[in-house]
Amino acid sequence: MNHQFSVAIGPVGFRIGSDWRAPIAQLETLYRAYPKPTDGVPDFTVRLFAARPWRRVLRPSVMIGGDFVLPEAAPLPLAQGLLAAEMGMNLQMALGQRRYLLLHASVVERDGDALMMTGVSGAGKSTLAALLSLRGWRLMGDEFALLDPETGQLHAFPRLVSLKNASIATVAAEAPADRFGPLLEGTPKGTIRHFVPDAHAIATMIQPARPALILFPSFGFEPAARDVAASEVFVRLTQASTNYVALGERGFDALTKLVTSVPARAIDYPDTASAIAQVEAAWAAR
Repeated sequence: MNHQFSVAIGPVGFRIGSDWRAPIAQLETLYRAYPKPTDGVPDFTVRLFAARPWRRVLRPSVMIGGDFVLPEAAPLPLAQGLLAAEMGMNLQMALGQRRYLLLHASVVERDGDALMMTGVSGAGKSTLAALLSLRGWRLMGDEFALLDPETGQLHAFPRLVSLKNASIATVAAEAPADRFGPLLEGTPKGTIRHFVPDAHAIATMIQPARPALILFPSFGFEPAARDVAASEVFVRLTQASTNYVALGERGFDALTKLVTSVPARAIDYPDTASAIAQVEAAWAAR
């Protein structure tokens, strides 16, 4: 590829190659504080390429490839090249990761204990993770929780936090402008802006944490909370995992241990102030 960039995010290394300079320049800026893969050898490769040579210059559109691909995936416009790179890294993890059980969740940590938040799209887990990281919590990840089947610990994967639509202004009201990437409008999920984890999250991203609480947040409802039974948590998390089936018995054992040893609560909230208060109350009562 004409342009390349390598980065380590937690225990996983990536190499991103691109037919265009612009997405690589944005990655270099937003991931400038991150280390490179150990010994320069990445775990996964992402390719951003034009399906036809003329598509590099004429209405350029970005196809996402790499070690693992989804052949039916539609290309993105070059203006969304950064999003294509992020999607490519997530795709490699979702289809190729076998070391850790992957759970679609946001994770923050305090005093060595981890809070995992998972739910449907729009539940507000990315927004809550970003806001909690501005209140003294360590951001461990936005897209994936990496559960080690051997130790039961969660490993950090603090990629850029993908904020969508109204959540962008919510976080921007509390964070400095240099923590944000470009505004990407007209994406398949609306308007997206990436939020860069702070220096502490990046410096400590090789430190795992003990899972201590699982939360299922739901945005747009009057404040409410309830305990969630281990059986319900198990079903929800199998649905939230991209590699549970591929890991087989290792995945089953790891998930069983998680849901039988860690409390879980569901919270409904109408706004972020209410959500933060409920998160802190659930954390204190765990």
